[in-house]
Amino acid sequence: MKPSFWGTFVLIVLVCSMVDARAQDHPAIGQIQGVVSDSFGKPLPDATVQLQATGGKVVGQTESDSDGKFSFKQIDPGTYALVAEKSGFQPGTVVVTLSADAPVNTTVTLASNEASEMQVIAKRLDASRNGLLPETGSSIYRLDQTDIQTLPQGVDTPINQVLLQAPGVAQDSFGQLHVRGDHANIQYRINGVIIPEGITGFGQVLDTRFADRINFLTGALPAQYGYRTAGVVDIRTKDGAFASGGRLDAYGGSYGQFEPSLELGGSKGAFNYYLTGSYLEDDMGIEPPTASPNPIHDHTIQEKGFGYFSYLISSTSRLSLILADSVGQFQIPNNPGQTPNFTLGGTGPFSSAALNENQRESNQYAILTLQQTSGSQLDYQISAFSRYSEVRFVPDPLGDLIFNGVASRVESSSFSNGLQTDGSYRLNSRHTLRSGFFVSIERAVSDNSSLTFPVDPVTGTPSTLPETVVDNNAKTAGLYGGYLQDEWRPVDPLTINYGARFDSVNAYANGSQLSPRLGAVYQLEPQTSLHAGYAHYFTPPPTELIAPKTLSLFANTTAAAAPGSLASNVLPERAHYFDVGATHQFTPALNLGLDTYYKLSQDLIDEGQFGQALVFAPFNYKKGKVYGAEFTANYRQDNLSSYLNFAYSRAMGKEIVSAQFNFDPVVELPFIANHFIHLDHDQTYTSSAGAAYVWNGTRFAADAIYGSGLRSGFANLGKLVPNFQVNLGLTRACLLPLVGKIEGRFTVLNLFDQVNELRSGTGVGVGAPQFATRRAFYGGINKPF
Repeated sequence: MKPSFWGTFVLIVLVCSMVDARAQDHPAIGQIQGVVSDSFGKPLPDATVQLQATGGKVVGQTESDSDGKFSFKQIDPGTYALVAEKSGFQPGTVVVTLSADAPVNTTVTLASNEASEMQVIAKRLDASRNGLLPETGSSIYRLDQTDIQTLPQGVDTPINQVLLQAPGVAQDSFGQLHVRGDHANIQYRINGVIIPEGITGFGQVLDTRFADRINFLTGALPAQYGYRTAGVVDIRTKDGAFASGGRLDAYGGSYGQFEPSLELGGSKGAFNYYLTGSYLEDDMGIEPPTASPNPIHDHTIQEKGFGYFSYLISSTSRLSLILADSVGQFQIPNNPGQTPNFTLGGTGPFSSAALNENQRESNQYAILTLQQTSGSQLDYQISAFSRYSEVRFVPDPLGDLIFNGVASRVESSSFSNGLQTDGSYRLNSRHTLRSGFFVSIERAVSDNSSLTFPVDPVTGTPSTLPETVVDNNAKTAGLYGGYLQDEWRPVDPLTINYGARFDSVNAYANGSQLSPRLGAVYQLEPQTSLHAGYAHYFTPPPTELIAPKTLSLFANTTAAAAPGSLASNVLPERAHYFDVGATHQFTPALNLGLDTYYKLSQDLIDEGQFGQALVFAPFNYKKGKVYGAEFTANYRQDNLSSYLNFAYSRAMGKEIVSAQFNFDPVVELPFIANHFIHLDHDQTYTSSAGAAYVWNGTRFAADAIYGSGLRSGFANLGKLVPNFQVNLGLTRACLLPLVGKIEGRFTVLNLFDQVNELRSGTGVGVGAPQFATRRAFYGGINKPF
């Protein structure tokens, strides 16, 4: 039986409250006590602590014990200075005031001399790296450690759920996100380096735990950003130079969830490291096809590991290595009560609730980066990367034949290797030049072995005995790009970033484009900033998702495409993108923002789930248009922090011009050829909100997401009912005898048990129905060390 973590949390809160109450009921009058720790919160033993009265007179001296604790008793009320010293650390001082009716409890922090020097160098290099990544003209949403910690699930929040807090991000099934009306088209970076794309299934490859800060860029992006441009998620990792020690966490609850994790960080000399690993097991790995709170056949096991290693070659250069691994095993949830469509010889009745389909996803990547800064003019970063991604879908041979007429075993893999460089050169106080290039070579393999029933070509009657059809494909694809841009400050309030990038793709479809970019930011007044931008985008289709189907192999079978179907190659998308917005600091605590955008596309790329494996396949609309507006508000004052985002979006496409065999050629394709239709992921209104408040040592948090509903029905003419979810969380930390600091967390997801249908199983490229999580309770404990 898995631990009851929410019950454990309640116990921790009660114990903490009892400890606090005992301290209040029995105050040690005239006592000053505390802990000596380093800058990472780690207790320091054997530190000398002096108690100094007014004028610097020493009235007491002691040493911290093995837990870093110290105390002074029978002290007269008044104001004192606590001065702590330890070899290898800078002295630390804290001023305290002792009253007659309560003791004083404090912490004295000492900065390591060695760590301090490393931190200064690391911060300088981080600032240099940040300078390689301009944001002029784009819209940016930042999430730091505080923002992540104040979410109801804290660092246990999956990365896609974290991004749902950003404006204009719509929720879909299988953990997918849609930004500003695009299907996926999200680029992920770690420390500024593009992570090569893997095969998208429904596992979250990235882990929130290793993120120190997340920058989310949208809009008209500078020339540095290409390929996936609906949104750029740049994750800045935690660093052992600033995160020494570790954290052991255990989290779980409803649906049998059990999720332990571990973080470790540290440094020695010029070398520092950060490591994290997690294990997740629960009985709701994928959104089920029914609204039942008890999904059938939906177990998952997921393991993730991440490591960041850095070595300071000198005060101006750094070598870093990132290694990551993610493996997930998923049962495909069943939809009971389905009617069999075919007869398999030698079998009797078969229940759809007894199907046994499974999928395994594996992703590994490595990034080696050399960074150099001159400190004044030239900065650059060179990165070599490699990624292997694999998806294996195992069907239920009998059940899939009976219900679908085909049982396909799908094995897809992608192996990418490449190089990325970014550099900046400050000509003078008005001009900063930036340039770089990107090259990636990918080997994509798709092996498909299908059991399907032969069909009599004369009568159209299917056989009751299956045959095997093998359809294997492989492709080596090249992606190349380079850019040059200038950040120009003609006058102090105005910054203009202009430039261009050139991209070329050589894959199932070939293409290239020179893409001009222009962005500007104008500081109208200290509290008000205006921005505007234009970008010409070139978006190649994801090679690893293209699995060309040899239609002739499936002729005269129950897996055959409709007569006259076409299988045209998927094309790169080309688009003109415009963005205008403003932000205003209404008060020191309240910040408001408004942004509008318009995108006009040729060969707009969309994706659909057409086969049995839950891997999406791309296709093109000949024409596309996307437009909308976003409003944001953030308020921070004392113990309260809150945010509100509201977005309007419209995404339309006309005439499907690739992978046509996936669609009905008689009714559906002709209709779409003559009408602009809503894209299946088009959601008119999207909103997110959240707040956190610290009261009496306990942090209360709440967030909510709202969507007016994705599209459904023939040619996406219908719309699902709105979905709405409220989540609550609270955390409490305290010091326990013999244990030290410990923190408990309690979370309620979908507080009102809302039945949220994300997909109905109808629409262009839509697979099975999906429903979001019903009400669930989670809890956990974590121990820093």
